[in-house]
Amino acid sequence: MPAKVVLGMTMSLDGFINDRDGSVERLYPDLAALRETAALREAIRTTGAVVMGRRAYDMAGGDFTGYEFQTPIFVLTHQAPQTATRGENDKLKFHFVTDGIASAIARAKAAAGDKDVAVIGGASIARQCLNAGLVDEIEVAIRPVLLGAGLRLFERLEVAPIALEPIAVTESPLATDLHFRVVR
Repeated sequence: MPAKVVLGMTMSLDGFINDRDGSVERLYPDLAALRETAALREAIRTTGAVVMGRRAYDMAGGDFTGYEFQTPIFVLTHQAPQTATRGENDKLKFHFVTDGIASAIARAKAAAGDKDVAVIGGASIARQCLNAGLVDEIEVAIRPVLLGAGLRLFERLEVAPIALEPIAVTESPLATDLHFRVVR
């Protein structure tokens, strides 16, 4: 079975993926606890490659030592960074893709084999994937916080409406996880 493209995102109950200052801190108050959740463990188990936006890459400062996804990672960017990425190993390899989202997804699918391609990062990469029709499933973790303002994930989609079929809802003290299949 070919790789599925799974768009994963965390947002506040009022629909923001960062606050008015661009910070995601309130959405991830306890990263150690997040790493222990069943949802993240399952994503790690089923993911064969990751497509990431450049801002998400830059937020880590180029240091992915101990990063949870030990897979090839394809970073969508206009220009590759000048410095080497820290934390690379025989499984975790970074590839900087400058020729668009379709190329990044195609390369990630080839690397993932029969596992999923996880799309992580910000609203821009998510919208690019959705607008290009490249997403098979959407997973949204809704955190119990109201940010009041910030960046919304699903604003300004060029292809709306997109029909979704609910797959699962999982609740934990950290979040309510909603999982949908994109109906084609």
